Amino acid sequence: MGKWLLYGANGYTGKLIAEHAVEKGLTPVLGGRSEEKIRPLAERLGLEYVVVGLNEKLKLTTTVSQFDLVLHAAGPFKHTAHPMIKACIVGKTHYLDITGEIDVFEYAFSHFHEAVSAGIVLMPGVGFDVIPTDCMAKYVSDKLPDADTLDIAFQTNGGMSPGTSKTMVESIEVGNGLARRYGALQALPNRINQKQVQFSHKELSTISIPWGDLVTAFHSTGIPNITTYFAMPPAQIAQMKRFSWMMGLLRLGPLRKMALAYIDRNVDGPDQNTRDSAKSYVWAKATNPAGQSAEAWLETMEAYKLTVFGALLCVERVLDSQLTGVHTPAGAFGADLVMELPGSIRYDECPV
Repeated sequence: MGKWLLYGANGYTGKLIAEHAVEKGLTPVLGGRSEEKIRPLAERLGLEYVVVGLNEKLKLTTTVSQFDLVLHAAGPFKHTAHPMIKACIVGKTHYLDITGEIDVFEYAFSHFHEAVSAGIVLMPGVGFDVIPTDCMAKYVSDKLPDADTLDIAFQTNGGMSPGTSKTMVESIEVGNGLARRYGALQALPNRINQKQVQFSHKELSTISIPWGDLVTAFHSTGIPNITTYFAMPPAQIAQMKRFSWMMGLLRLGPLRKMALAYIDRNVDGPDQNTRDSAKSYVWAKATNPAGQSAEAWLETMEAYKLTVFGALLCVERVLDSQLTGVHTPAGAFGADLVMELPGSIRYDECPV
């Protein structure tokens, strides 16, 4: 296995990945912009570390060129992915990250030819942000090859990390009413779109969200019409509809800064007991022009735990492969990739 860098290792998810990597006998080099935060973690885990900022263009390129692969875990990725991807292309280093942000996927796919020329893989979304939903999208698409419509919904339990919370604030201008229609990303007529979905354990209310599969599932399946949904309690959906106008206020600089500062002070992310006990659920349905459909249901581990296991699995897979270019996890490794992760159960018929 090659030499690889885990950048953003001192963050909530990065630290979990570093700890589990050591448990698996892997030896990533830890990276970040603050020696004060990276060094204690590296010393505790017995790992090497490097300190470099994403704004240090030359140093960043020189640093990543010393590695076969970078697993990028420092979000919000709308601010951090571009410089790291550029550095990896110049340094001829594989790039993986754990984003779910549409702009990052679009940016990565726009650099397909540069990645091929550099002989590297660009693979954003190697966590819960994409692996289970991407695999389910490909699974139902493979069952119905002429599908032209895809619906994906998921439910997670356990809360959000500081990084995910900040990403939601940073991405507030995208809104919930975004989908892929006729191959293009389009705003839906209504900002908040509600749908009842039968998951493998119960029926739940969901709302459409700008999930990464609007890009990744499109590339994995070629299906031109895609909508992605997230399960929420009906009372919370009703409240969002009632106060949707307030979401726009977070576009204002001062209020956005206040929200980000609040997250720094108050959001810690799920604890170990939650990560070990909670589950995640995914539903996917592909439909063809004749009205025929293929559905599937997935139960798997808690979202952040899946990100840890999934990211490390993809690191190993990419380093052992001869792939180049830009890929999604399921596009590169198939619909059964998620089934290699502990606790994943997939159903072709709903069990309830």
